[in-house]
Amino acid sequence: MSTPPGFRPFAGQRIAVVGLGRAGLPAARRLAEWGAEITAWDDGATQREAAEREGLSVRDPAAGAFAFDALLLSPGIPHRMPRAHPAAARARAAGVPILCDVEFLFRAVRAAGSPARFIGVTGTNGKSTTTALIHHLLRGAGRVAEVGGNLGPPALGLNILGAEGYYTLEMSSYMLERIASIRFNSAVMLNLSADHLDRHGSMAGYAAAKAEIFARQEPADLAVLGQDDAATRALAATVRARLLPISGIARVEGGLWAEDGMLRDEDGAIADLRDAPALPGSHNAQNAAAAAAVVRDLGLSAGEIAAGLALFPGLPHRLERVGTLGGVSFVNDSKATNADSAARALASYDRVVWIAGGLAKDGGIESLAPLFPRIARAVLIGRDAPMLAATLAAQGVPHEIAGTLDEAVPAAAAAARSGAAPVVLLSPACASFDQFSGFDARGDRFRALVQQILSDDMGRAA
Repeated sequence: MSTPPGFRPFAGQRIAVVGLGRAGLPAARRLAEWGAEITAWDDGATQREAAEREGLSVRDPAAGAFAFDALLLSPGIPHRMPRAHPAAARARAAGVPILCDVEFLFRAVRAAGSPARFIGVTGTNGKSTTTALIHHLLRGAGRVAEVGGNLGPPALGLNILGAEGYYTLEMSSYMLERIASIRFNSAVMLNLSADHLDRHGSMAGYAAAKAEIFARQEPADLAVLGQDDAATRALAATVRARLLPISGIARVEGGLWAEDGMLRDEDGAIADLRDAPALPGSHNAQNAAAAAAVVRDLGLSAGEIAAGLALFPGLPHRLERVGTLGGVSFVNDSKATNADSAARALASYDRVVWIAGGLAKDGGIESLAPLFPRIARAVLIGRDAPMLAATLAAQGVPHEIAGTLDEAVPAAAAAARSGAAPVVLLSPACASFDQFSGFDARGDRFRALVQQILSDDMGRAA
C-alpha cells in the first residue's frame, strides 16, 4: 500500500539512534522522514560523519540530559552484559525503552492502518535459511511479501504493506530482547544451543530472550516449535498460540516433519527433499519443515510448497556449493561460527576434507568428536588452530595447521584430489574476527580462492 501523504507516525517523538551501521543509519533516516526528532550517534567518527552528511543531528546521547522517548540501539551493542553502552545505561536509569528497528516497523505499519501479517523466525542455527525460504515460498505462490531483519535488508528499509502483505523477519536474540509491542502472527523457534552467553549471562538467559518470539501471541496465532533438541521442546510451556511441532529427523504427532527424505504432515507427503539441492542434511530438513509449516498454515498447497523448495537457491555461506573440480565439490559454510553449526554441516556429508579454525567458542570442537570419522583430513586456520589441533590429535584425526585461508584452500584441494574425500568443506566452527571482518568476508575469500583454483586448472588444460 502507499502511505498517506505526510505520513508521520512518529511525529513529536524524540528518538536517539546509537550505532549507525548497516541498519542504524537507514533507520535514523527513515524515522526522521516519519516525523521523529532524531539524535544520531556512533562511537566511530566515520559513521558520525556519514550521518552529518545526511543532515542528521549528531550528538552523544549519554552526554547531558537524557531527554528521549526511546533509544534505538544497534543489536550488536550491549545494553546490559557484558558491559552496557553508556547510552543504554542512561536510558535504563531514565526508564526509557531500548528498542530495535523491527519494533518501529511494526508500529509504523499499524499506524498506517494495515493489518499485514508478521512472521518471526529465530533459533541458534538455521534462522536465515528458514526466513529466506518462507519468503521464497510466499513470493513463489504470488503473495505480496517483504523479508529482512537480522537477515538483511534492515527492517526500516522495507515497504509498508497493505492487508494482503506478509513480513518475514529473522530475529536474533539481541533483537528479541528489544521488542515491546510487536506481535508475530506466526512465530518460529527452530533450535537452541549455547551461544552468546556473554551477552545473556547464562543458557537460561539466552533461552528467555529467544522465547520473546512468542510474547503477545494470541490463541489464533501460530507457534512453530522445533522438537529436535530438549531446550527448544521445553519452550512449549511459554506458548499461548496454536502449537505446531516440527522435526528434521522423525515423525512428530500433530506436526510436520522430514522422514526418509520426504516432508510430511498428518495428511501425507508434501515434498521430496531430494528434489531440493540447496537444502542438504537433516538441519535443512528441519528448516524446510518449519517453512512449510508456516506457509501451509497460510494456505499454500503441497504442490506450491514442493515446487518452491525445488527452486530455492539457498543462501551464501550456508552449505553453498561454490565449485567442482575433478569430482571434488567445494562447499562454503562460513556461517558456521560455532561447533553446533559445524556439526550440521559435517553430518551432511559422508567424507570431507575439513577447513576449520578462527576464534573458538567455549568448548572448542570437542562436541564434534562423534563426527570426526567423517573427516579424512582437517586443515586448520586462525588463532585457535593449535587448540583445535590438540583436540583432533587426541582422536587420531589427520590434520595440519595452514594458518591462513589462502594457504588452507590449496592444501585442502590437493588432499581431496588425491582421493581423500569428494568434498572440501569450509565450516570453521569458529568466529572469523581474528583474520576477517566477518563470516561473509571469510566465505567470499574462500569462494575467490576456489575460483582461482578452477581457473588455473582450466588454464593448464588449455
